[in-house]
Amino acid sequence: MYSLTFRDYWKCAHSLSGEIFGPAQLMHVITFEVDVTYLTDELDEHNLIVDFGGAQSSLQEILRPMEFKNLDELPEFQGVNTTTEFLCRYLHEKISERVAAIFSGTLRVTLRESPVAWATYEAPVPAAVRTPGPAGRRRRAAGPARQVP
Repeated sequence: MYSLTFRDYWKCAHSLSGEIFGPAQLMHVITFEVDVTYLTDELDEHNLIVDFGGAQSSLQEILRPMEFKNLDELPEFQGVNTTTEFLCRYLHEKISERVAAIFSGTLRVTLRESPVAWATYEAPVPAAVRTPGPAGRRRRAAGPARQVP
């Protein structure tokens, strides 16, 4: 199994509803460290796991709109407890949508909220039919995993 990990971070604020969250029910600021790991059994036709630039820019484009924002005020999070676990899956889904055309395999998203606490969500990137794009980028269609020549 091959893997490639990108790391970034983002600062935001949020509050969590429910007594189980204790003081985190109050608005608080958090800096999340984000690790996105691409896992695959085979390298692509260029001997890559995923296009580095495409994968890195996808993560940055997803994080940018949440940077220095109160997550409680963003429309996509209305009425949602934005726990670390929830945000892992949210990021996985958003990243998967963006990289489905250039990656076939499993994606692992880890959010570290402190040096002693983090959460992870891992699942395959769903197969999707894509129209041809820039040369050199992998295309996938629904069905069996890609074949390496």
